[in-house]
Amino acid sequence: MDGRFSKCAASLPGDTRLKTLLLAALEGRLTDEQAEELTGLDAEMIKLVLLATARRIAEQDARITELQGKLGQGQADHPATPSGQRPVYTKPPAPKRKGKPGARKGHRPARRPAPPQVDQHEEHRLEVCPDCGGALQRCQRTRTRTIEDILEDLRTVVTEHTVHRDYCLGCKKHVEPTVPDALPKATLGHRVLALSSWMHYGLGVTIEQVRQIFAYHLHTRISAGGLVAMWQRQAELLQAWYEQIARQALLAAVLHADETGWRVNGATWWLWCFANGQTCYYMIDRCRGSPALERFFIEAFDGVLVSDFWAAYNAVWAGDRECCLVHLLRELETVDQRNDSAEWKEFAKKLRRLIRDGIRLRKRADFEPERYASRIRLIDQRLMAMAGGAYADSDAARLGKRLRKYCDSLFTFLDRPEVPFENNLAERMIRPAVVLRKNSQSNRSEKGAAVQAVLMSVYRTLQLRGHDPLKVIPDALRTYLSSGTLPPLPEPIVAGQ
Repeated sequence: MDGRFSKCAASLPGDTRLKTLLLAALEGRLTDEQAEELTGLDAEMIKLVLLATARRIAEQDARITELQGKLGQGQADHPATPSGQRPVYTKPPAPKRKGKPGARKGHRPARRPAPPQVDQHEEHRLEVCPDCGGALQRCQRTRTRTIEDILEDLRTVVTEHTVHRDYCLGCKKHVEPTVPDALPKATLGHRVLALSSWMHYGLGVTIEQVRQIFAYHLHTRISAGGLVAMWQRQAELLQAWYEQIARQALLAAVLHADETGWRVNGATWWLWCFANGQTCYYMIDRCRGSPALERFFIEAFDGVLVSDFWAAYNAVWAGDRECCLVHLLRELETVDQRNDSAEWKEFAKKLRRLIRDGIRLRKRADFEPERYASRIRLIDQRLMAMAGGAYADSDAARLGKRLRKYCDSLFTFLDRPEVPFENNLAERMIRPAVVLRKNSQSNRSEKGAAVQAVLMSVYRTLQLRGHDPLKVIPDALRTYLSSGTLPPLPEPIVAGQ
């Protein structure tokens, strides 16, 4: 309880019992017996207790109202603000890991135990030398390799592979075939790798939850370090797909862009998302400004870039721009809550009507730019009139300046019907990453951030193209191990095929 109420109770005349009753009333812990005891006091003492209680209630109500006002105005730096309402860039850096993870140098490694039983056996032997194509001299040298994997019906199967080593007379060395069912030196197969990484990077399941799912439901125990090491190797192999996604995004006719805060080893970084209907490219960068965009837009972009009003996008040399009108409508609603001046109301009313007229025109079933060219010119004239106006209200002047700056990027969707008037696609694509950020607290290292960007991009792009990652990824890894070349990124599935 506050000190001023304690002093009030201490200053009252009477014995210690009376002061105890008053303190209990002020702190909200008065029992029925204590309340009945208070009613036996004289009228003057009851009056003092009621006044002190009323004063405390009024001060608490004022404090709650002040806190709600701060939260409503976005002052997220208040001590009582929930963590989820704080911008990521205002949070203090998380404590960094001391030293490298894992056992100390020289200690015996903790290897994965061998499975108790083997379900099937396979033999692998080369017919000719893989390097020179010459005949092989048969030898009796063999080695066995045990691989655990999960079948399509989610049954765990253990396969013992017998690998024969033969001698090439031309190359003067022993050669052996590659086992295509798992990565080199791995004891877990491609479906385990694809399923675990899809759970984490595609669905946002935490590493510990992935371990529990495999241990209790799929009867396969995997350590957290083993999962991370597998995912890092997978990201290295799928790097070619990641670069292909970036190239295809830069060739898109319409590209949506958005960004959100990210954490890398406790420091604030940024997650960028560039997406259209067939590709989704994520990039984690320490910069939120134009330098990060220049690392993605390595040359002029010929398509239409759809984004919000973040100034960094102005550095992109795009064929055209479309700024999200939904963001603008939301800002009008936000300003309405704190600004009730007549000039602002008139400005917001005219701008809302202008935006909705443009959207309504675009949604007409028979819309074509040529058919409604006169109406489009009228909308452009109304926009220029609002942008050129002089406003005394600070909010109206600020948004009027924005209209002048982006007047060529607000109604692009009327000139090019394939362009939407909002940036919902980028926001939908970035939402799974935000969920994963909340569950897994982003990344602990720059290498982890790079793996995150690669695998999230691959899985989100496969989803957009209608492919099953649990089939595409294992097939691609088998092709790579057999031929040494990763197949091209699968094309979108056409409806009806």
